[in-house]
Amino acid sequence: MRTLAFADTVPTAALIPFAVAAVGFVAYCLFDLSRSSVRYLPKWLWAIVCLVSIPFGGVVYLLIGRDHR
Repeated sequence: MRTLAFADTVPTAALIPFAVAAVGFVAYCLFDLSRSSVRYLPKWLWAIVCLVSIPFGGVVYLLIGRDHR
């Protein structure tokens, strides 16, 4: 008996909007990171966090890493 995997049930074309949204979100986070001051970590480390853990790194940066002054 064969079980269906996620890749077997979802067409690849349906995942493209999610990939585009993820790339856009990371691009926004990196753009914002370049223009604002940050808290807790240096900017280069925030950039790595945003790139390595998409989208959670960007969410963490926007919630706690960005200096809101």
